[in-house]
Amino acid sequence: MLHNHVQEQDLTPLYRSRNRLGDCYTRTSHKRSVRGLCLRGSIYRFRIRVPFDLREAMGCLEVSRSLRTDSFSLAVRHARRVAAEFESMFEAKRREIGSGFNADLLAENSVGTTVSKTMHKRSNPSSISNVRAIPGVREPEVNAGPTLAEIYDRYLKDPTKRRSDRTILAHHTTRRVVEDFFGASTPISDLNREGCRKLLETLRWLPVNYSKKCGQLSVREAAGLARQDAGIRTINATNLNAYMARFATMLNWAVSEEYVTRNPARGLQWAETVHPQDRRKPFELWQLQRIFSAPIYTGCRDEQNGYAIPGSVIASGARYWVPLIGLFSGMRLNEVCQLDVTDVRLIEGVPCFVITEESLSGARDKSLKTKTSARIVPIHPRLLDLGIMAFVEGKRRSGSLKLFDDLPPGAKGFRSVAFSRWFSRFLVSVGADAPRTCYHSFRHGFRDAGRNALIDRDITLTLGGWITGGSQSEAADAYGSGYRPQILLEAISAIKFSGLDLSHL
Repeated sequence: MLHNHVQEQDLTPLYRSRNRLGDCYTRTSHKRSVRGLCLRGSIYRFRIRVPFDLREAMGCLEVSRSLRTDSFSLAVRHARRVAAEFESMFEAKRREIGSGFNADLLAENSVGTTVSKTMHKRSNPSSISNVRAIPGVREPEVNAGPTLAEIYDRYLKDPTKRRSDRTILAHHTTRRVVEDFFGASTPISDLNREGCRKLLETLRWLPVNYSKKCGQLSVREAAGLARQDAGIRTINATNLNAYMARFATMLNWAVSEEYVTRNPARGLQWAETVHPQDRRKPFELWQLQRIFSAPIYTGCRDEQNGYAIPGSVIASGARYWVPLIGLFSGMRLNEVCQLDVTDVRLIEGVPCFVITEESLSGARDKSLKTKTSARIVPIHPRLLDLGIMAFVEGKRRSGSLKLFDDLPPGAKGFRSVAFSRWFSRFLVSVGADAPRTCYHSFRHGFRDAGRNALIDRDITLTLGGWITGGSQSEAADAYGSGYRPQILLEAISAIKFSGLDLSHL
């Protein structure tokens, strides 16, 4: 600290301002502090020592309370109120134990009802937290506002938010992990950046399907086990970041609803080590040839357990049609598996798959990934040649509501779950399994086929239910009702897979 040269001056209050020189300066600055104010992570708290005469009665040396803000100026204002409440609490305790007290400082005479609630809970140590306890005396805790579990309940029940069944399921999965890590009863205001960083690091080692494979182990225990055992497969960066993104979305909502002042998980993501284009890749020609030359298409013992054994039975249900529809439409697996019979319609004379959450039968068992997933996809001419419409008509005559009613709905209502598991085994049985390929590879292949056929990019994105354009074009995309079915039919008819022989079907 450096000051200018001091001259003889009259330092009486009357002349103090007159004597201050214009070039007087102090090189260092001073940060204003407030007694009792402290930080826990990024959130301010107010703490005060318990008067000596009350320590035995209260069982602690200090009391503190979260101010639920990371703003210093706002914390200063809250601190004044909390200080008054604590002083009132001390006087009330003196009155309770028969000591001398100042009636003017009691809650009913000086401050609001918060102190009264605090005093009412004085016999329950859970009303004060972060106390420096006297040895042998139980440490009380403070009621610091809504808990993590309460905020999650309010967030997931918010009627202003519209979420698909899959999105809700994903949020519930994330909630179980987050509450296991932080504790469901943890006050939402106590979450901080450091804790969220530790969650990110723990998720890095979370085993795949840990809740099923790790029994009753907690998230921390399961991650610790995977860290020590290199043979345990852990979730990839994409899934890890999905957990963090959903958690951050919930906290953004909590900020908007003013439960917290900031989102401590904002922007926390793990760096991707695999390029997005390399996460999944299209089936190669040899894989497609093996898939569609399997006994299911050429003759098997039976359509169920004997699907991989050559025989005289040609499959006729989901196991026959779902891969073919995926190949020639690019539809997502769940979009195919959940089709109603009435979702195959003639629209302006063009036979189409109608991909929608709505059901003409009144059922509510369908869901879509995004808003742009709702669309119509003209049926590829090759599927028409293979007899898809005869299959649909047979289902309609039999009174079936679902096109693939031979698929079980599963515990969560998704028929795609059972088919996905079967298809993984099927690829192995025909020798078509390879790294980074699965049913979703049909969708990647459809995208490449659209490029090779020189189909307009916007039309390809429309057929596949991908988002068409960035933020600057979203407003323009909302205008109109989209492409005519005939235009989409001409485009999808150009989809071909060079070298793939399906003449035996």
